[in-house]
Amino acid sequence: MATAAASTSRARTVSKQNASEPAASVSGNVTKRLQSELMGLMMQSHEGITAFPTDNLLVWTGQITGPAETVYAGLTYKIRLTFGQSYPMTAPIVRFEPETPCYHPNVDLARGDICIDILKEEWSSAFSVSTILLSLQSLLGEPNNRSPLNVEAADLWDDQTSFKKQVLASHSSKPSSA
Repeated sequence: MATAAASTSRARTVSKQNASEPAASVSGNVTKRLQSELMGLMMQSHEGITAFPTDNLLVWTGQITGPAETVYAGLTYKIRLTFGQSYPMTAPIVRFEPETPCYHPNVDLARGDICIDILKEEWSSAFSVSTILLSLQSLLGEPNNRSPLNVEAADLWDDQTSFKKQVLASHSSKPSSA
């Protein structure tokens, strides 16, 4: 009987340990994944994109330079990526920073929200920070005008001369860092 009680006690202890492991391993898995992605970004050379964690590994600041031969050529935009504890199973929250507002059909100019399928219904845990930044860079030159967050920008897109004026006006009207 004492043996059965000891077995039950050990089973409870193991059960309690196992119950606490998933929370710890989720956090550990997220940390490992983000550290691996950071190393990948540092080792690979993708022209016009960078990203690094802030003081918090779950919050990164990225930069995207507009692709050549687009109205965004030569302009640099800051991006904030916020990862949840369930990353990479769920997409990070990605926004353009207020210091570099982006006039674009798929970007909410006021909030910096971005409408791109890979951050919504097409998200896959196989995607990485690099994939996200390259997709955003590509989106600058190839918007989805069927699903605009900025209807005015979508309507103006076909007139590239007027559109570029708006892009430059928005980019140069960024808040001062005083």
